[in-house]
Amino acid sequence: MGRAEMHIAASLPQTLVVPEPVRLSVFDLDRTLTIRPTYASFLFFAARTHAPWRLLLVPLLLPLALLHALKLIPRRRMKQAMHRLALGGSLAERDAARLADDFARRLVARGLYRQGIELIERERAADRRILIATAAPHFYTAALARRLGIADVVATASSWRDGQLVPAIDGANCYGADKCAMVQAFMRRAGIARDAAHIRFFSDHVSDLPLFDCCDEPVAVNPSPKLAAIAARCGWPVLDWRQPRA
Repeated sequence: MGRAEMHIAASLPQTLVVPEPVRLSVFDLDRTLTIRPTYASFLFFAARTHAPWRLLLVPLLLPLALLHALKLIPRRRMKQAMHRLALGGSLAERDAARLADDFARRLVARGLYRQGIELIERERAADRRILIATAAPHFYTAALARRLGIADVVATASSWRDGQLVPAIDGANCYGADKCAMVQAFMRRAGIARDAAHIRFFSDHVSDLPLFDCCDEPVAVNPSPKLAAIAARCGWPVLDWRQPRA
């Protein structure tokens, strides 16, 4: 190419290559994908399996639930106290891993909405990245995610000391505004720029309004009455799997 041709080529407008947006589908867990909340279910399952005598302490959970309902103790403190009653002050990591996997297997067998699993498969087939974002503990949520073929999980981190699971929560409880912040932190770690992402979010509860507000496509799933009212007012799609199909 001569100098004249090179000059002409340099003066031509360059084609701007715009990368395809990262398409992210974020799923809440409890009552969105699962038929019942998982935290209390896991603690009862773990106590019954690992130390059945701890079931005698179940009545002590009622005052904790009442104090939380009256807003006298925060959710974080209630969860830590429930953990201590059901699992004790420490649990060997191998035992925690076994309980988590057994619980996840039971959830897959009969604790998940079939329609939710089908929806995840459709989202995956549409080349969307799947993320579970939940206030449930990470160690058993990750076990469930592995069984569902999901690599990405944002959840409440447990504390481990000398190879033992202890009741303390490590960092923020992945709930409300903290869940939104933790999803944003996950995106930064994954190199996903917000302006180069399309986020579709599925949840059942108004506590997730911060994440609904910052997503591109909110979907109310098995919505609580308050969320159902918001979804109707905002024109959001609603999926309700609580009633059996005709």
